[in-house]
Order: sequence, then C-alpha cells, then structure tokens
Amino acid sequence: MGYDKELVAGKLRRWERYMDHYKLPAWEDIPDFGLYMEQVTALLKEYLDYLPPELKEEQFITPATINNYVRKRVMPEPVKKKYYRIHIVYLIIICTLKQSLSIATLQTMIPAELSADELRAYYDAYRRWHRIIARYFCEQVKLFAASVLDHEEKTELTAENTEELIFASALTGGFCRLLAEKLLLLNGETLESGGSIELED
Repeated sequence: MGYDKELVAGKLRRWERYMDHYKLPAWEDIPDFGLYMEQVTALLKEYLDYLPPELKEEQFITPATINNYVRKRVMPEPVKKKYYRIHIVYLIIICTLKQSLSIATLQTMIPAELSADELRAYYDAYRRWHRIIARYFCEQVKLFAASVLDHEEKTELTAENTEELIFASALTGGFCRLLAEKLLLLNGETLESGGSIELED
C-alpha cells in the first residue's frame, strides 16, 4: 500500500481537532415536539457526524434500520408515527454503540422501557463517558501514530507506518469489543450461580 505520510498526518490532526470539540447533544437540546422519520434521520446525521467527508453520502441510518430497531424492541415505538426526545436518545446511543457491539448485545445493555427520568440519567452518564473516551482515544491515536505524526516521544506501541497504524486500530477495536461482550455476559452471574474463577498456573 502506498500512503502519503503527510496526507495521513494532516487528516489525523484535523480529526483530532474535530474530536477535541465534539460532544453528543445535551438532553435539553434534543427536540421533543414529534418528528417524522425523514427529520429524525437528518437530525441523527447532524448529531453523529463521525464520517469523513468522502463517506458522508452513505446512509448510516435509514428508515428501514429504525423500523427494525422498533420491531426488535431495542427502542420504544413511535407515537402516531412521530419520534420524540426519548426515541432520538435511544437512537443516538444505539448508533454510537453499534459500531462495536451487535444489536442483540445492545438489547441486553439498554433497557427499552425506561421512564423519561431514568433515560435522562442514563443518557447523561453515557454522554459524559462518550466525551471522556473520545479524548482518551485521541491520546492513544497520538501514541500509536507518533512516527506518522513525527512526534519524538515513541514507545513500543508506536506504529512505524500507516499500515501498522491500521493493524493497531483494528486489533484494539476487536479486543475492546471482546472485553465488552465478555463483561456483558457476566451480568447477573455470581460464583454461586455458576460463574467460575480460573486459577493461573
């Protein structure tokens, strides 16, 4: 593969600046007057502007996808075909987590019948963690990409080129997904209910 190091470094720096200021919308900033499906998909594209400009025309959330989430009871049904704040909050959480977790796994993680007050508390905590992890991730990218970004401080985690940075990113994502799924499987488990501790040799 032939990557232009300066181009990649420039894109990484621009993405870091973007992520440094990015926040999920606050609860009170999300409309609660009833939106139709087309308005919801447009709003989600605005809120979850993760895609680079080259991919923005792709539809990451469609009416069919939202209908599927409702059918599978991952989120509440619309009210007379209109979506309110609670629906949009569910969709924000689902869309950000589905990058690393399956919809079946998400069903066990996000209760679909939360009251508005419970959902607000859940979302406020989720929004705070989203911001913390985004910043932490940017710091890790700088560490992984030190050679690409021409930083002097390097460690054994520093990728030597863009190909190695891709490997590091993909592997990190895979291990993080496995850990999240493993922890979710432990929900409700105790040693008495069949959980076990494996002793090291």
